[in-house]
Amino acid sequence: MKSYAVPFEKYINLADARLGTRALSVTDDWFADVNRLFQPSAAVWKEGVFDDNGKWMDGWESRRKRFEGHDHAVIRLGVAGSIKGVDIDTSFFTGNYPPSASLEGCFVANGDPDETSTWSEVLGAVELKGDSHHYHAIDNDQAFTHLRFNIYPDGGVARLRAHGIPHRDWSAVSDNEQVDLAAALNSGRALACSDEHFGRMGNILNPGRGINMGDGWETARRRTPGNDWVIVALGHPGEIERIVVDTLHFKGNYPDSCSIQAAFVKGGTDSQIETQSLFWRELLPSQKLSMHAEHEYTEQIRALGPVTHVRLNIFPDGGVSRLRLFGKVAR
Repeated sequence: MKSYAVPFEKYINLADARLGTRALSVTDDWFADVNRLFQPSAAVWKEGVFDDNGKWMDGWESRRKRFEGHDHAVIRLGVAGSIKGVDIDTSFFTGNYPPSASLEGCFVANGDPDETSTWSEVLGAVELKGDSHHYHAIDNDQAFTHLRFNIYPDGGVARLRAHGIPHRDWSAVSDNEQVDLAAALNSGRALACSDEHFGRMGNILNPGRGINMGDGWETARRRTPGNDWVIVALGHPGEIERIVVDTLHFKGNYPDSCSIQAAFVKGGTDSQIETQSLFWRELLPSQKLSMHAEHEYTEQIRALGPVTHVRLNIFPDGGVSRLRLFGKVAR
């Protein structure tokens, strides 16, 4: 069973370059491009590699500051959202990391921040160590479109992760519009699963099709009776009209079949959801799956009315790249 370093890692990284995150401005990135902060892959070390400005580093690195002040970068998040936790990663920065850092945020409905924009504290100044992950939970439901990342006074950071829940104005969705209610970008969340040994459960809600097997949810080979499963909370209650189960890249390890249960859950906590799901009604009866393919279902879906949660059952085990649950928003 894979484990998260911290609970908030189960949320999508709002600062992922694949979502369109980029730096709008930076005081200095002489040694290493600030936009390397947002790469989804782990930072790497390249022994003996230098460029015109010095040692090549996988992250953002500014020059040694010889005057007052500190370095900072203004970042446009790929998707607006509330931040539940951050990881300031200084991997491979040892004698050149900043002693401390902080984060501010703002919400700009249209465009980018200017001198009139109001910034609020997301994370007060925290001490940093070299070659380390610095995990900090955030207790703030405010949605942000932009972050200002401050390092004091200068130095290098490998990656910045801002895990959270995407913001979606559901009042702007028309009654006849069909949307993917489970998509991470629509605030869908994977809450629990039986096993995620090879690939994390939240991957099945990521945008686009999977880039490889590691970008999906894959369980260990089951050696006991039963089947594997994952529970998803929809971003908004709705009536599901079309389902896509995608096994892209899974060839010798795709599930033999799948089914989906669903319910309109009122009250309770995420930690209780596993027990509740045992008694949910069947939304999609058992369907055979094939390798490396999208499986689309419409006529097979049972009319349950609006639901808030689903449980994808796979038999007996294996890998799924994406799960899409299209439907209309319940008012």
